[in-house]
Amino acid sequence: MRIVVALGGNALLRRGEALTAENQRRNVQVAARALAAIASDNELVISHGNGPQVGLLASQAAAYHEVAPYPLDILGAGTEGMIGYMIEQELGNLVPFERPFATILTMVEVDPDDPAFKNPTKPIGPVYNENEAQRIMKEEGWIMKPEGAGWRRVVPSPKPRRIFEIRPIRWLLEKNTIIICAGGGGIPAVYDQHHNLHGVSVVIDKDRVSAMLAEELEADLLILATDVDGVYIDWGTPHARLIEEITSGKMKKFDFASGSMGPKVEAACLFAGRTGKRAMIGSCEDLTDLAAGTAGTSVIAF
Repeated sequence: MRIVVALGGNALLRRGEALTAENQRRNVQVAARALAAIASDNELVISHGNGPQVGLLASQAAAYHEVAPYPLDILGAGTEGMIGYMIEQELGNLVPFERPFATILTMVEVDPDDPAFKNPTKPIGPVYNENEAQRIMKEEGWIMKPEGAGWRRVVPSPKPRRIFEIRPIRWLLEKNTIIICAGGGGIPAVYDQHHNLHGVSVVIDKDRVSAMLAEELEADLLILATDVDGVYIDWGTPHARLIEEITSGKMKKFDFASGSMGPKVEAACLFAGRTGKRAMIGSCEDLTDLAAGTAGTSVIAF
């Protein structure tokens, strides 16, 4: 099978963990063991989130006053290389040496008139308490919103229109290459009035891009891996219930938070509805079971 696995940013850096390289490395090692098992008999394309990582880089940049902070598109490109390097190295320790790897810096076109630019919803960076959040908003001019018991910075998250590197990704798949691409939803880029391409300081949702990627690659399965074991109805209440299998049509009748499970559900429904194939949502630790369809939430076509 040809499988696209989208690793959530929170799957690579657990909620509440310090944003250290060591913690990220440890979580990548957990993911790599499951990815190696999947890769043994399948073609594999890996995408990943970067919300915690790109937010950390933005916070570090804001603390350095000698130069203006780098925009989010450049920081996103940096996280593609950083996380791709870790995934390649840890997977390379587990799969046969002859199996090639490639991390592709992936530009993704967005619409400059997308309404998301006026309604930031994508959480990035660490969690702050309310006093810290209020101070940072005043000092940096960032928009921050409550998330769980804390606050996080939110940025615009326009929808993807085109993956520029889709052709070389296909070429590498033909050579049985394990590909890491579209990290953090890709590097956001727009065309100006002169049809010149340039970056824009936003973060595209990686689940939406992963659904587009899986569809364009004619993947047999899309796996959206996160830090919970599936999609729940009435999450956070005593009546919470795991959805084991559901059609994309029925799934669309439920509402899920735009900053967490919402984009994963949307991406799963999009892929299943357009291709007639299966999308799975579940824990990064259950990747092999998700590939087999025996864990998590399975979203199928109408």
